[in-house]
Amino acid sequence: MNDSTISDTPHCPHDHEQCVSDALAAAEQVCERSGARLTPLRKRVLELVWQSHRPMGAYDLLDTLAREDDRRPAPPTVYRALDFLQEHGLVHRIASLNAFIGCPSPEHNHQGHFLICRHCRVAFELDQSLIQPAISKVARQRGFSVEAETVEITGICAHCREAA
Repeated sequence: MNDSTISDTPHCPHDHEQCVSDALAAAEQVCERSGARLTPLRKRVLELVWQSHRPMGAYDLLDTLAREDDRRPAPPTVYRALDFLQEHGLVHRIASLNAFIGCPSPEHNHQGHFLICRHCRVAFELDQSLIQPAISKVARQRGFSVEAETVEITGICAHCREAA
């Protein structure tokens, strides 16, 4: 999977089943390489996060899991699954929405940078090749040690602008 395929197509007709399938295959490869276990719950949470290109909150995940199984999993269980997926680069946390979105490039470690539509809530992951070096350069110039990055830009996507 590459960033441009996912980022450019959330509103365009595409084989979304392929998005989910690619994400699961990538997750299995990442876990195999690191010796981590992709448990059935972790796998299902990842599938649910990839159900759309909209960030999904932990309680939305809990509600969906409860509807599927008639037993509501405990919130810490879902948070542990999300922590695992985030630690392995399989999902990103969108801080401003307190929600999670699938990472289209889990094979390389990176920070997520996003454009988020305030109407439809679709999140587009940006190509970090220009953003991250700019952040590092300015930080270095200021003698600042970067520990974490959060770049989330809110606005209205082209699809929503055209529909208005």
